[in-house]
Amino acid sequence: MLNEEKVAQIAAYFTWRRGGQMSYLKLMKLMYLADRASMERYDEPLSHDAWFSMDKGPVLSSVLELMQGGSRTGEWEKWIAEGSERHEVALAQSDCTREAFDELSDADIELLDSVWNDYGSMNRWQIVDFTHEYCSEWVDPNKSARPISPQDVYKALGKTPEEAEQLTAEIFQRRQLHAVMDRLR
Repeated sequence: MLNEEKVAQIAAYFTWRRGGQMSYLKLMKLMYLADRASMERYDEPLSHDAWFSMDKGPVLSSVLELMQGGSRTGEWEKWIAEGSERHEVALAQSDCTREAFDELSDADIELLDSVWNDYGSMNRWQIVDFTHEYCSEWVDPNKSARPISPQDVYKALGKTPEEAEQLTAEIFQRRQLHAVMDRLR
């Protein structure tokens, strides 16, 4: 259900807000916090990626693959390039405007702006420390990777166990429906 073009545009939007270049680490944390904020606001994640606890905090699994060169459609490279510094990304397009981000709704942009306003001034290490302290669904995986379930995120956001279970079931139902629809195309 991951829409590579949409996650590439999310990454590009944050990079654009940063001035055209950003560390991988900071971008990953901003994207995770955007998913979390979307779950709090709209009861579903923005990226529809799978999350993992890793040593430096929560990670979006497919986005990590994209950052490491694992694009399946080429959409990531259309938006994101390697930065001039090691472990940084840069915009692949120099003439970005709001209209260029056509996979992002106005509500998506509003949410991304809110995340940027809250966390964009943090450097990569401050945002790592923040996610370790603030995101109680993150558990130190001891140099490994541990899945983060949507249910754990919902509970961390204050949902009851019953609400968290129901919302998680809805996410998985939508993912299954999208998978079936993709196979029919």
